[in-house]
Amino acid sequence: MGTGKRGLITAAVTTVCAVTVLAAPGTAFASPAPTPSPATTPTAAADKDLEAVRKKLDNLYHAAAVATDEYNAAEEQAKQQSAEIVRLAKKIVKGEEELKELKERAGAAARAQYRTGGLPPEAQLMLSDNPRRFLDGSGRILQGQRATKGLIGQLGRTQQDLKLYAKDASAQWKKLEAHRKAKAAAQKRIEKQIAAAEKLQSELEKEEQERLAKLEEEAARRAQTAWLDSGVLKDVQGKASERGIKAVEYATAQMGKPYGWGDEGPKAYDCSGLTSQAWASAGRPIPRTSQEQWKHLPRVDIKDMRPGDLIIYFDDASHVAMYIGDGAMVHAPRPGRTITIAGAGSMPILGVVRPDAN
Repeated sequence: MGTGKRGLITAAVTTVCAVTVLAAPGTAFASPAPTPSPATTPTAAADKDLEAVRKKLDNLYHAAAVATDEYNAAEEQAKQQSAEIVRLAKKIVKGEEELKELKERAGAAARAQYRTGGLPPEAQLMLSDNPRRFLDGSGRILQGQRATKGLIGQLGRTQQDLKLYAKDASAQWKKLEAHRKAKAAAQKRIEKQIAAAEKLQSELEKEEQERLAKLEEEAARRAQTAWLDSGVLKDVQGKASERGIKAVEYATAQMGKPYGWGDEGPKAYDCSGLTSQAWASAGRPIPRTSQEQWKHLPRVDIKDMRPGDLIIYFDDASHVAMYIGDGAMVHAPRPGRTITIAGAGSMPILGVVRPDAN
C-alpha cells in the first residue's frame, strides 16, 4: 500500500473513529498521555477520573457482550432441540400408524391359521379329497407362514423403534429445558451489565459525557494508528470474492441501525447477528455467534485478509466485525450505538476467518 494512499486511509478512518466507535478495554490501547504533575489543571485531573470511568464502561459492555454470545448460543441450541423434537414426534406418529397396520395384518394371519383348524400338514393331506389341490395350497401356506414370520419380526422392530424415538425425544426435551435456562441466565447477566453501564453514564454531567466520548475516540484513534504504523496492512491486497462483495454490501446497507443484543435484523443487530445475516444473504450460512464463527470458520493471516472476511476481537472471541478494505471494518458495536464503520485495528484482534474459503 503506497504512503500517499495510506495517509488518506488513516485520515478517513480517523474521521470515522471521531464519529462513533466501540472503545476496547484499556489494555487494548496504547497508554494514555503521561499523568501530569500534582500541579495539574482541574481539567487534566477530571480526564484522569473519566479515563477510569471509560475503562469501567468498557469492562461492563465487554461482560455484556460475552453474555450475549452465551445467550445467542443457547438460543441456537434451543432452536435445534425444538426442531429435533418435532422430527422425532413425526417419526413416532408414523411409527404408531405402521404399528397399527402391522397388528391388523398379524391379526388377519392368525385368523387365517385358525380357520385351517390348526391341523398339521400331514393330517390335512390324509383328509383331503384332492391331494394335488392340497399340495398346491400347501405351497401358498408355506409362503404365508414365511410372510407371517417376517410380519412378526417387522412388528417387533417397529415397537423397538418407537421406544427409541420416545427415549430420544425425552433426552432432547431435557436438553431444550437446559438451554432455555442457560438463555434466561445469560439474559439476566446482560441486563445487569447494561443497567450498570447506563447508571454509571447517567451520573455524569453533560460536559463529562461529552469529554468521555472524546476520550473514547482518542483511545480508538491511538489504537488504529498504532495498528497501521505496525505495517500490518502493507502486504494486504486481497480482492473480495463474489460472495464477499454481497456480504459487504449487505452489512454496509445496515449502517445507522441500532445495536440490539440477540437481534438478527432487519431492524437491529448484535455483532454476530450482523455478520451471520450478511453472509446468509450472500448464500453462505455461517455459525450464529462470534465464538462459533472463530471456532468453525477457516482462519487466514491478516496479510491475506480481503473484504468480506470476519475479524474476531478479544481473547474470548466476544466480538466480530466485517473487514471492508483499506484498514476499515463495519460492525454493530454495543448497546446504545448504531452499526458503523470503524478502524479495523481499533480493538485487539484475535484473528481473521473466511466464510467462503472453499
